[in-house]
Amino acid sequence: MFDVIIIGLGPAGSTLARLLSDKKVLCVDKKTSVPGGFEKPCGGLLAPDAQKALARFELTLPKSVLVDPQLFSVRTLDLASGLTRHYQRFYVNMDRNKFDRWLISLIPPQVERLEGARVTKLARQADGTFAVTICQDGRERTEYAKRLVGADGADSLVRRTFFPKHQVRWYVAVQQWFKEAHESPFYSCIFDPSQTDCYSWSVSKDGYFIFGGAYPPDGCRARFERQKEALSKEGFRFGKAVKTEACRVLRPAGWKDFCLGEKGVFLIGEAAGFISPSSLEGISSAFISARRLAASLEEEPSPREHCRYARDCLGLRLKLWLKLFKCPFLYMPFLRKWVMKSGINSIGIIR
Repeated sequence: MFDVIIIGLGPAGSTLARLLSDKKVLCVDKKTSVPGGFEKPCGGLLAPDAQKALARFELTLPKSVLVDPQLFSVRTLDLASGLTRHYQRFYVNMDRNKFDRWLISLIPPQVERLEGARVTKLARQADGTFAVTICQDGRERTEYAKRLVGADGADSLVRRTFFPKHQVRWYVAVQQWFKEAHESPFYSCIFDPSQTDCYSWSVSKDGYFIFGGAYPPDGCRARFERQKEALSKEGFRFGKAVKTEACRVLRPAGWKDFCLGEKGVFLIGEAAGFISPSSLEGISSAFISARRLAASLEEEPSPREHCRYARDCLGLRLKLWLKLFKCPFLYMPFLRKWVMKSGINSIGIIR
């Protein structure tokens, strides 16, 4: 009987596992250390809020996680108005898969891990504990725990199993990698309301050019291809795709979209809806929610744990909810055009 079973070892799950090393913990993750396994589609830029969260843990990024080049501005394109602006940004360009592997490497050895494993069934027992059926290397096993933590992202099995009525607005993130063909590497943010009411991105990374975007589920791949065609006319060079990735991404639309769990089930990171509705940045929220939950858990399961976790995450929920008021200035065409045309906070490019 484990004290806690954590499903998913992204930034949220791996951080929680590290902080709960004094308990009997089992982590289940579908990623493997072998190249070619599951890798989350992600531009791989570490935002200032996530950098701050790492600093609070007194963690420093190893050189092996960083990639070339380090970029200091974002080229913002509004295809509807034809406007282009550059804005200073303080992101760290990194290899997202290596970043996740590094976070996993920080988990103490006493925490049991199952990698390359998939959870096939979850059930609450009559005594309130949980049975977790796991498939690994073609074999199934069942483990038991007093508490269950869903750190399994946007398409969380934990959330779907125990909170099936909880629906959150979601998109499909589609991303492709190409051999870099641009003379000068760059990072860009693209708004194209003809294809999506969210946004797209591109970033140069260690000799590759990555392009991706978040699209409504209906016809998402066709929208992606049409946007590539439009950007080709803007000077983007794609060539033959080296690989294509896709996954679900949440975009909360209101306070009720956050789901923290109840009765021994806890949700952290994107599984809880903790992701910015304006930028889709979720790493900082993953760190914060994992830290809040770790501080809330007691020796034995108690209703107080959920109350404390909800209270401690109030600031995080409020911060993400307030970002909804930023969305109109990014995603309403006439407001975005006004902001970009004004040149507020933009920087001039010297050719």
